Amino acid sequence: MTLPPNAFDAEPIPEAARAEIDRMLQSGDLFRYTAPQDAPVTLLEQEFAAHMGTRYALAVSSCSAALFLSLKALGLPRDARVLIPGFTFAAVPSSVIHADCIPVLCEVGENYRIDVADFTARLDDVQAVIVSHMRGHTSDMDAIMSLCAARDIPVIEDAAHSLGTTWAGRKIGTIGRVGCFSFQSYKLLNAGEGGILVTDDADLVARAVIMSGAYEHNWAKHMGRDDPDLAAAFARWQNRLPLYNLRMNNLSAAIIRPQLAEIPRRVADGRTNHDHVAAKLNASPWLQVPPKLAPEERAPDSIQFNLIAMSDADASAFASAAQARGIKVQIFGLSTDNARAFWNWGFLPQDPGPLPRTRAMLMRACDVRLPARLQRPELDLIADALIAAARDVMGEARSYGT
Repeated sequence: MTLPPNAFDAEPIPEAARAEIDRMLQSGDLFRYTAPQDAPVTLLEQEFAAHMGTRYALAVSSCSAALFLSLKALGLPRDARVLIPGFTFAAVPSSVIHADCIPVLCEVGENYRIDVADFTARLDDVQAVIVSHMRGHTSDMDAIMSLCAARDIPVIEDAAHSLGTTWAGRKIGTIGRVGCFSFQSYKLLNAGEGGILVTDDADLVARAVIMSGAYEHNWAKHMGRDDPDLAAAFARWQNRLPLYNLRMNNLSAAIIRPQLAEIPRRVADGRTNHDHVAAKLNASPWLQVPPKLAPEERAPDSIQFNLIAMSDADASAFASAAQARGIKVQIFGLSTDNARAFWNWGFLPQDPGPLPRTRAMLMRACDVRLPARLQRPELDLIADALIAAARDVMGEARSYGT
């Protein structure tokens, strides 16, 4: 019997990281500001900004920290209302609350993307927007950016799942005022934890750098080139902002840097794997993978699909049948205390409302890990197990409409 693959193991850290890690273990030099220049975190920021095509990058302790700092750097007033999608991870509304703002939720459709009509209806009462590209699914960024630009509302992209994704040829994370990425173990680049924000806004990044923990004049170590706009911004905000100490350490940066060269390969393999499994699942009458939007080229490391014509009991039985075959399926709305189900966010300062479209989607939306390292036989095993689990529950004859 062929065993199912372990979809939760990450790829090995590239051998190229070893020498730098060993050097730091010998020296104990893990703090990003000890060296006068070219610390691993500094080099990571320069290399990541170059990869993304942005002027600036700031590496921090997590993507949540990047989102929080982005909101604080916008200078929003206390209790500013920040519009977020109803389908996202609990860290997103948490970052809004940490920034002394109020999360406002909008509907998400059965394709996992923002419902633009509902988004539009809620825009007039908000001061900022976080677009979560949840699980790497890109909402209609043309419509969102046009609507926000007309109202002068800044957009932050939560691109934790979207490194390598493009929208009409533009890299996700570079479309809004600031983009935030994750280096947690299940993401494209793995440091266990960590995050980074990118922007072209000198004033915003200067504020974020200082608040991240660049005390005294450590911000000067972020001045890698002659940049009068950035220098003026640092001078303007010296001693005027609180320090939250959300820095990345050098060891994390040393683990991440060699993986940057792996991005194109991981993106290509992840997309091929996803599309292969999606085609097989879509052949089942009980499973449906929503198509991507036309301008979107994704970089998936997981697959999401909807259960068709199943009751709550059927859906739970499907997850159990898949588990019996060694494939873990998360049904967002049925998994106990799931952090992606908005009704479990008991910390929200205001009732988010019923969000019926989002709730209905979450009750049938399934999530399965599908890392880029998997090979075709492993992908076939996963897809076949999911199809068989659906057939177990819904019946062979019914699957053919008889």
